[in-house]
Amino acid sequence: MLKNLCKQQINLLKTCASLQQQVRTTFILKRKYEPPLHKINQKPEKLRGRHHIYELVEDTTTTKANNIEVVLKTFVEGVGKKGEVISVKPNLAYNKLLLPGLAVYKTEENIAKYAPTEADKSQVEHSSPFAQRTVNMLERLNLAVVMNKDHPWVIEPWHIKASLRKAGYICKEECITIPKEPIEGPDLNKEGKEFYCTVTINNLEKARVKCRIHHWSTDPSERLPYVFEHWKLPSEPLFGSAEPSSEEVKK
Repeated sequence: MLKNLCKQQINLLKTCASLQQQVRTTFILKRKYEPPLHKINQKPEKLRGRHHIYELVEDTTTTKANNIEVVLKTFVEGVGKKGEVISVKPNLAYNKLLLPGLAVYKTEENIAKYAPTEADKSQVEHSSPFAQRTVNMLERLNLAVVMNKDHPWVIEPWHIKASLRKAGYICKEECITIPKEPIEGPDLNKEGKEFYCTVTINNLEKARVKCRIHHWSTDPSERLPYVFEHWKLPSEPLFGSAEPSSEEVKK
């Protein structure tokens, strides 16, 4: 009975040890007062209290770790493309690239193994590592298109450009595609209703941006009542339910 219990404990210890990770907690110290030397073949003198006073030279837990060079096995959004050698921080390399299997350590064999082939070069999926991230940010945006309440207007691409600039996005007018059906106003029936426009990034990626019409007047007495966090409220489509899907826009 005792033998079986001992064996079981040893197996449990082995299992726990396999899950442990190395922790770097090394402190490099030096004596503040050097101990006296002793003669050959004589017993060293007993150390005194001052000889046990140490000064900290280096704490490895606070030392900045060097970057790690890895080779990407595939395209990684915001990082790079397949076969690219990048230098990143250890935490990013371990948690986001090496453990998920998106990259390997930089060696001559890995560089040759994951070098992009002619087929990979011919299939251009992303214009840059950050293009897809920009698409994701634009598609999460609820863009407010503020139009005049007192004078007639027709929405044009430069209206969307100005609204994007106000939201913190710089975009050229020729990269914006608005619906073919004209959007005219002022029309309070269109207040708060949404439509979609397409923003082309680097002549390749396309982002489908949700826009909402808001009327504004320079006369304070003619302004509409303020709605708190209006972008969180449900809205109706401007052209009914016949809005293009994201797959149709990309095609």
